[in-house]
Amino acid sequence: MEGTGQTEPPHGIFVWNELNSRDIPAAKAFYAAALGWSFTPMPMEGGPDYWIIRQGEAQVGGIFPLDGPEFDGVPEHWLCYIAVDDVDARCERAVAAGGTLLRAPFDVPEVGRIAIVRDSQGAVTGWMTPKM
Repeated sequence: MEGTGQTEPPHGIFVWNELNSRDIPAAKAFYAAALGWSFTPMPMEGGPDYWIIRQGEAQVGGIFPLDGPEFDGVPEHWLCYIAVDDVDARCERAVAAGGTLLRAPFDVPEVGRIAIVRDSQGAVTGWMTPKM
């Protein structure tokens, strides 16, 4: 933000990649062996750990556990996140343009505000207003 030493939040760029998996140990073993990634747990309130993926010291993505009945029938997949300037306003625009919200905007402490959006063609992405 101007005058605060912070830059404007990014908008319209891909900023995060997340593997959604039912078998976290198998996923970690595969990517550690194939790509040399390491993993750091991040506790999630009321659920299993989220895993930060690291290439050396750099955070390159995460692993989200598909744990619970709300994920029945959801295949394991990679989900990319696009940074947006105002996730609530952009979600309203997405719905007006023919998209749907699969998960309405919600806050993730120390990360930002996130929503899961299906575009008018059926493709799914995460949209995030990163915490600055």
